Amino acid sequence: MSIRFIKYIYFRLPTAVKLLITVFLLMTFFGTVIHLFEPSQFPTIFDGIWWAFVTGATVGYGDYIPLTPAGRIIAILLILTGGGLIAFYITSLSSATVKHEQDLESGRLPFKGSNHFIFIGWNERTKQLIHIASKNYPATRIVLIDRTLRQLTFQEYPVHFIHGDASEDAILEKANIKYAACVLITSELNKSERQADNYTILSTIAIRGNNNQIPIVAEILSKIQIENALRAGATTIIRSNEFMSGLFFHELSHAKTATPFEDIIQLLTQQQFAHLQLPSELDGKSFLHVSNQLLQQGYLTLGYIRDEKYYIHPNANHTLLGNDILISITCW
Repeated sequence: MSIRFIKYIYFRLPTAVKLLITVFLLMTFFGTVIHLFEPSQFPTIFDGIWWAFVTGATVGYGDYIPLTPAGRIIAILLILTGGGLIAFYITSLSSATVKHEQDLESGRLPFKGSNHFIFIGWNERTKQLIHIASKNYPATRIVLIDRTLRQLTFQEYPVHFIHGDASEDAILEKANIKYAACVLITSELNKSERQADNYTILSTIAIRGNNNQIPIVAEILSKIQIENALRAGATTIIRSNEFMSGLFFHELSHAKTATPFEDIIQLLTQQQFAHLQLPSELDGKSFLHVSNQLLQQGYLTLGYIRDEKYYIHPNANHTLLGNDILISITCW
């Protein structure tokens, strides 16, 4: 291995690692020299190295002491060089730790994990989503990408924050998009609906270009942009305006003893929707019979999908066919 290659590797190392290597080499040098000058006082090289570290760190145990003038001169040189170098190393390590924490909070550090969730956009919906996802999937890391947020501490929200534009490849690479499990894009509510949807669609295109298989859940505000989002590569479209309009209607027209909003919130946070292909042995059976069979497996059947048409809470005697998709809910 050539000296040039060693120097190349050394200077590419982090500053803290370079300083640590330098400290070890310097202490080894002084430990070897003191052993050679005073072999009776320092029987082994390791004893000399131990003395060098203790002296350089200004601990001064006193278990090894140079007795000759030459040995004391070596000790003086060690104190002048090694002591300052160790102090500089500790200071540099502390500064690097503080800088790393600042970079992490400011969203400048890349994410190195895999099978993680990526949330795009910082808003009240995302905050609630982080809480729900962390509760139901505690082992899954979450990466948050946002271009407006300037700082976010891990103590406040357990996410890896990346500051930047999600429609840029460099930002997606920092989020390790190629190894993510899924992506959720929320709309920017501080923009107009058209601007928010345009950003969502651009981000979807960029994400799909970097990972052709990843599921992308995109929130679209304008109905006319739904097809564009699907063309861009979105897997699922969240039509938040339609959902809220339907919920408002239920709140206006429901019976006084019901609480539609609270009921839906509890359903979405405690249960998970599932689409199941009708088992072949249940082909031709009634909806009531199928529901009872699935209930024993932990699925509460709400209805079914036939030819892309939804049938919610159908007649109990309605006959189900082989191509029907059952709509059920189950615990997380």
